[in-house]
Amino acid sequence: MVSTNDRVVEEALSLPADVRMDLVEKLLRSLNLPVDEDIDRLWAEEAERRVAQIAEGKAELVPGEEVFAKIRAKYGR
Repeated sequence: MVSTNDRVVEEALSLPADVRMDLVEKLLRSLNLPVDEDIDRLWAEEAERRVAQIAEGKAELVPGEEVFAKIRAKYGR
């Protein structure tokens, strides 16, 4: 017998990506987690700084596959 939770998850996963993102945001807000606008601002600034470094060719980009291969090699997974 399928639980209510499993049915809800299954239906949610069948939704378009933009609708799922909206659902995730609503669920997270419903948890009433503390919000720190300074932290959000600092993360946004850091993201912009990193994007600028990439655009200017100042950042060394490493393919995700390579990163995960190094992690698996280091931790044996």
